Amino acid sequence: MNPFIETITSADIATRNRSFFEISRQLTAKELLGQLRELDDFRKATPNLYDKVRAILFLYAGFRFFLMEAAEVPATGKIAYAGFEDLLARRFEHAITTFLKELDTKGPNATLFSALAESYHHLSFQILADQVRKSVRSSRGNQWMFRVGHQDEHPIRIHPSLLQRQEDSLFYPVLHEHTSVRMDLTHSGWSDIFFLGMDYPEGARVINVSIDLGVYGRDKDIRPPLHSYVRVIPEPVLRLTSIDLNTTKDIHDLSDLFNFGNDYLSLVKAGVIASGLIPPSFEGTNQSLPDILSRIVAPGMGLELVTKVNDIPKGSRFAVSTNLLGSIISLLMRATGQTSSLVDGLQESERRLVASRAILGEWIGGSGGGWQDSGGVWPGIKAIQGTLAREEDPEWGISRGTLLPRHRVLQGEEVHPEMAEKLMNSLVLMHGGMASNVGPILEMVTEKYLLRGEKEWAARQQTNQIFDNILASIREGDVKKLAANTAQNWGYPIKTIIPWASTHFTEQIIQKAKKAFGDDYYGFLMLGGMSGGGMGMFVNPDSYGERKAQVLDILRTTKQELSASLPFAMEPVVYNWSINNKGSWATLHEGNEALMPEQYYAIHVSELVRQDPAAISYTRRAEIDFFTTYCEKNNLAYPLLRTIVSNLFKVSDPSTQGNRSAEDEKAEKIKRENGFDYIQHEEIREQLQKGRIGLSRNRLAAATTIEDVAPQDIAQLQELNDSIATGEAAIKAGEVAVLSLAAGVGSRWTKGAGVIKALNPFVEINGVHRSFLEIHMAKTRKVAQTYSTNIPHLVATSYLTHEPIRHTLAQTGNFGYGGDVLLSPGRSIGQRFVPMERDLRFMWEEMPQEMLDENKQKVREAGRRSLIGWAKGKGEGTDYVDNIAGQRFSPLGHWYEVSNLLRNGTLARLLEQHPQLETLMLHNIDTLGADVDPAALGYHLESGNVLTFEVVPRRFEDRGGGLARVNGQLRLLEGLAQPREEDELNLSYYNSMTTWIQIDPLLALFGLSRQDLQQGDEARLAKAVRSVAHRIPSYVTIKEVKYRWGHGQEDIYPVAQIEKLWSDMSALPDVKTGYIAVPRQRGQQMKDPAQLDAWVTDGSRDHVASLAQFD
Repeated sequence: MNPFIETITSADIATRNRSFFEISRQLTAKELLGQLRELDDFRKATPNLYDKVRAILFLYAGFRFFLMEAAEVPATGKIAYAGFEDLLARRFEHAITTFLKELDTKGPNATLFSALAESYHHLSFQILADQVRKSVRSSRGNQWMFRVGHQDEHPIRIHPSLLQRQEDSLFYPVLHEHTSVRMDLTHSGWSDIFFLGMDYPEGARVINVSIDLGVYGRDKDIRPPLHSYVRVIPEPVLRLTSIDLNTTKDIHDLSDLFNFGNDYLSLVKAGVIASGLIPPSFEGTNQSLPDILSRIVAPGMGLELVTKVNDIPKGSRFAVSTNLLGSIISLLMRATGQTSSLVDGLQESERRLVASRAILGEWIGGSGGGWQDSGGVWPGIKAIQGTLAREEDPEWGISRGTLLPRHRVLQGEEVHPEMAEKLMNSLVLMHGGMASNVGPILEMVTEKYLLRGEKEWAARQQTNQIFDNILASIREGDVKKLAANTAQNWGYPIKTIIPWASTHFTEQIIQKAKKAFGDDYYGFLMLGGMSGGGMGMFVNPDSYGERKAQVLDILRTTKQELSASLPFAMEPVVYNWSINNKGSWATLHEGNEALMPEQYYAIHVSELVRQDPAAISYTRRAEIDFFTTYCEKNNLAYPLLRTIVSNLFKVSDPSTQGNRSAEDEKAEKIKRENGFDYIQHEEIREQLQKGRIGLSRNRLAAATTIEDVAPQDIAQLQELNDSIATGEAAIKAGEVAVLSLAAGVGSRWTKGAGVIKALNPFVEINGVHRSFLEIHMAKTRKVAQTYSTNIPHLVATSYLTHEPIRHTLAQTGNFGYGGDVLLSPGRSIGQRFVPMERDLRFMWEEMPQEMLDENKQKVREAGRRSLIGWAKGKGEGTDYVDNIAGQRFSPLGHWYEVSNLLRNGTLARLLEQHPQLETLMLHNIDTLGADVDPAALGYHLESGNVLTFEVVPRRFEDRGGGLARVNGQLRLLEGLAQPREEDELNLSYYNSMTTWIQIDPLLALFGLSRQDLQQGDEARLAKAVRSVAHRIPSYVTIKEVKYRWGHGQEDIYPVAQIEKLWSDMSALPDVKTGYIAVPRQRGQQMKDPAQLDAWVTDGSRDHVASLAQFD
């Protein structure tokens, strides 16, 4: 029997839990391909959803990690454009059919296998998402919301108490929901993700605690952190206000309510819909919202919903968004008679319904979380476990477990009477300041569960024992035992299943705390999906207050040390906290007590003063007048006035990024110090605004012919053994140096956070987190040691990266490298622009785009419409200035990183110190496998080339051009310049950017000699650079930048910038250029953290580590 099918379908537990990798390692590539084709037939035929999903993940892994990497499989091939289009459009079955037909007709190749792997991977998660949505819709209590089609069928009505004003009051009662957040002591290896809980309920086990919060050093009180308020208003609108996001909006129609990308209120809108107030079935029906509100409330009446989060930073890992959804849903269910009580607590069945609808709300809003996340709706300490599906459950016959778990509030003998107090006086809760995307980690967890990797599966089994140990420690009142188990959980199961859950920052603060606290340090606690944001440390209760202050100091100093290399969204904080034993709780405020929180009035007054007073209802005016009296009595007048002035006039930046004028001064300084060319900048702006340059103008003429290369056009690295001796001789003679390009910040790597990519400590090797630059230095060190020589290592920097890189190299002793290390500071910067509408539309509507899941795609499209509106409102083509100074500028592309060597004196100094130097090996900072390879160097020297570029066999994920014949000329073609999208898929090789450069011929191209460099005539050097620069095309590119505000909130904006790219040197006819095809492990680039897990699994990390010599 096919071993994969047997593994998936076996009733024997041991067989079912066999590792996919163990099975695959026993098969040849030919045998594996045959078994996978059988498995594809099985997954199409099986009616069992979870057998289907596991089979599809097996297919993904087989093609990605075995067949794609197999030595006997041809490395290059083509990707059918029809399949490419199907994949981007989420027609995954069609894409798979197309690619399998290509396999049958043209035979196997690694390029085709990469496309199949990508298709199967997407298909598996599409099926899972569809099933979760189906289970949510089928959940008891939710079904009616998808069946009611018209407002006349809408069954809910406002609670009568909310329509009754006290005799002496103008104000309608305010119903107020107080909700805690949840903190997990263990999630048993992310076992609360929906698929794992539904397929493996016996391993889905969580212990979490409902907690109230205050910020240490700021808040006097510890309170429930989440608040929702609702009241009737005498206007036929749905008025939504988020106090923490400083925004309010009157919703007049359903289209606005179901638009989740045109404002900051997407979560509030999702709560309204998921509560059943406006059911999801009303989307797209064009029914009148005032008419619906008239039926629910009263004719001419509406509702006002206000939410308030007590300044909990984003990325807290307390599931704030899910519990806020739970708070909104609980509130609106009470307000519409869907609960047994208007006030006080909820019944267990009501809590379960709220949890189910919170999951629905996250799906509607295009986000997601685990089933434990709404734990703040429950009180106290809970054991939450997956449950086997029964016949009455909607999951019966589909999955082994149910969508929703069983919550058991621990009480009586399950909790030691002193445990709560001990826990609150030992656990220091904190936010480290990092706000990271957990989404990729949750996908990785699902993959690893289904594939049953040996190490990961063993680690998951240990989480079950740790869960039992933590329950026992709670029962025994032993906080030290509890801490030991959370620390063990972190040290082995969590980091074994997902190494990326840890960060260099996390490891540093743990190490510092252990050293500072000694025996008072009990253990570390990771909260939620990953570390760096919300975390905890157990300390000796006897020194809790002292250690709490020390933890905050450790966080702040470590953040300061690492702020250039890791994406921090805010300053770290430590919390005051207590266990909430009520769960979500409601109170009713009537008469003169029926007021909203004070910050509400600052937001609304700022909006109302822009309106005609006669158009504002008397009730609203009277309420604000009454509130001013309340302010006077409670000393709130000055803070209220300050907020109103800030909202009205935008005098100061509301974020932590400081005052606008101070940032403007910094920006002017950056311009002065980095050779900003005002005349050229205005010329570029005029060209951009008049449409002479832009994304569509980057492209070559449509008549351009683009053809793939022939075998004789390119050398194969594995065939260059005869050149090794030449290369080794040059290395030993000290004739080669390395140039690492480190001027950029890797906008894709941290989604526009402005972090220096070269210094980002992204991967653990030999037990230590290593940065890109450290890895490159360690490779140079190993080659230098192997040949007993000095290989100079140059690092090209920019205004953004120079000083942090200089400081890091000085602090680390050049990462232990004893050879010469020189920095080449940038001499060119560009001011970023607000993009043109036509460029945004071209990028989003004309260029190939991968579609998202249905609801996420709706959110994306709405967000893009808003960003186009933002660009038009700010002024298309104007300077981008609404950010800190460092984010307003960019280097002008990596072509200038080479030419800067001529102008800044670095190459002159290098040649003076090493006159024998002949060759530079240039590489991107993210091309981790590139080193001084003697075979590649030897071939380059023997060929007589000025430039020899390294290219890699193309894979599906490689976008951005490649090696081609362009109108008959062999050259590298940038993706920005290709005239047709389908051309790229016909190119067998992708540019790695690694380039072997002969120094003297390159200088001759610029009209210079070594002697000219030594003379250092700045005017002549600048003229020489310009003489070549005008032959290199300039591209308009769109990059993402983060704008940070509030408490860890982030907005991502598109900005336009101008770049010249190094690979276009290959198009110059007077530069002799050659090409070497190198293995993927040498030439692949790490552009996105989502690549990392596969990079480890396929052995690339170990390969890179083998090239390096670390301390």
